[in-house]
Amino acid sequence: MDKEIIFVVEEDLEGGFSAKALGFSIFTQGETMQELKQNIKDALSCHFDKESDIPRVIRLHMVKEEILAYA
Repeated sequence: MDKEIIFVVEEDLEGGFSAKALGFSIFTQGETMQELKQNIKDALSCHFDKESDIPRVIRLHMVKEEILAYA
């Protein structure tokens, strides 16, 4: 069992957020950050067979893309 799992979280162009786990085949989305966090917990419950296998620490790595124009 891993002690923690890391999700890369990005804002979707259409609105809302998406999250992808590093090292696991887990992906989920949510309209709000609160909804995304609940969906991450739900996805972890579906991915792992036993509750004891679910990492106790869920780390969210927020990625925000910005465009800087050089003029």
